[in-house]
Amino acid sequence: MEENHQHNQHEGNEELQQRTLIQHINDRSLKAVVIGLGYVGLPMAVEMAQAGYQVHGIDIDTSKVAKLNAGNSYVIGIEDDVVQSLMQAGLFTASTDYAAVAQANVIVICVPTPLTAEHQPDISYISAAVDGMTPYLQEGSLVILESTTYPGTTEERVKQPIEAANGWRAGEQFYVCYSPERVDPGSVHYGVKNTPKIIGGSTPACLNYGKQFYGSFLNEVVPVSSTTVAETAKLFENTFRSVNIALVNELTPACEQMGVNIWEVLNAAATKPFGYMPFYPGPGIGGHCIPIDPIYLSWAANRQGSELQFIQLADATNRQMPERVVKRAAELLEQNGVTVRGARVVLAGMAYKKDIDDLRESPALDVFRLLSAAGANVVFTDPMVPVFRKDDGTVLHSCPAVPELWTGADLVIITTDHSGFNYQEMADHAKLIFDTRNATAGCLGGNIVVLGQPVHRVKTGETYGQS
Repeated sequence: MEENHQHNQHEGNEELQQRTLIQHINDRSLKAVVIGLGYVGLPMAVEMAQAGYQVHGIDIDTSKVAKLNAGNSYVIGIEDDVVQSLMQAGLFTASTDYAAVAQANVIVICVPTPLTAEHQPDISYISAAVDGMTPYLQEGSLVILESTTYPGTTEERVKQPIEAANGWRAGEQFYVCYSPERVDPGSVHYGVKNTPKIIGGSTPACLNYGKQFYGSFLNEVVPVSSTTVAETAKLFENTFRSVNIALVNELTPACEQMGVNIWEVLNAAATKPFGYMPFYPGPGIGGHCIPIDPIYLSWAANRQGSELQFIQLADATNRQMPERVVKRAAELLEQNGVTVRGARVVLAGMAYKKDIDDLRESPALDVFRLLSAAGANVVFTDPMVPVFRKDDGTVLHSCPAVPELWTGADLVIITTDHSGFNYQEMADHAKLIFDTRNATAGCLGGNIVVLGQPVHRVKTGETYGQS
């Protein structure tokens, strides 16, 4: 009898909590905290606030918090006036203080998950966020992890520590979900609102809470059976990209030697309306996702006794691209009577991707480092990246992308295909261009060598790999 009474009481409490949740969602009285205000967290916080929720952002970076409180955004796609209007409306605030969690119904964790120096998953930021918020967490709250991580993290590093610290059970006194971020920096087509949102819960009640919340302001929510499935889905998405990019990167030098233009091959293949998705070569992989996520998946598989050879081979193939680029650059310089030691080299683009300012894992950083180590005098120009810091702490500034810059260089290497560059002007003035992105397609004249185009070893006085 006592057991039945407790069971009925639990069901009654759960039903009451669900009705209260729906009411909070409908009248927008629900309050949210977003921990981590980077490329993932800030857009998510803004989307919630624009939907009418009161959102407080927490970040350990005091400079980010100061910028936001001054009404300034540092994330492409989030304009200053948007931040200012949300703050003026009382819908968005920011600080470094976890105490704000005490007022929140929903806490979303969007912190970095890099690799350690040993190339292992580093989830210390997740653990720090959980440790910081747990003392303030209120009963009935929903905790959602969005950081990309290995399968099992949500259960092991979010749910279990909170249960142990507070004596609660997930799905009863609090709720836990995993919903992977799917941010495409610089995209003009997809943002937080119109990108389908995968979500898994620790229990059915957790999943229901998460679905109700995200469904109130996002276009499409995709529920899955567990947090582990959601975590694995995210890793597979980017592993799929890593493996296919590696395939193209491996094929690129082979096509050059066979006298085949890989860009023409890929563009032709891309006309197939089914069973094919285009991927393109480049100087290497960058960003948080492709260089890191497959390693999280491989590590998790190894932990269970499985070896994912495709992932390891793809990672090795992609990571050696900067070395290939530098080797080819040295060959091109020699063909033009210049040794790499002492050569004046300009890198056009330092960001890892077109039209963004993100330097994380950028292959251009490796190209810069390798060329410098070979004795070249290297400078860079990037309309999105005004400065970057070398390993020794030296701060380098972007040079203006003007004709004098191209004219004064022995070699210009296009490492990022920003739309802000005038490629025809570059072709008109540069002695030699090595284009690793096919950004000069359509340019007239110029001494241009494109990665993946046929190698022509010809007599002195003729061009080498000219497009």
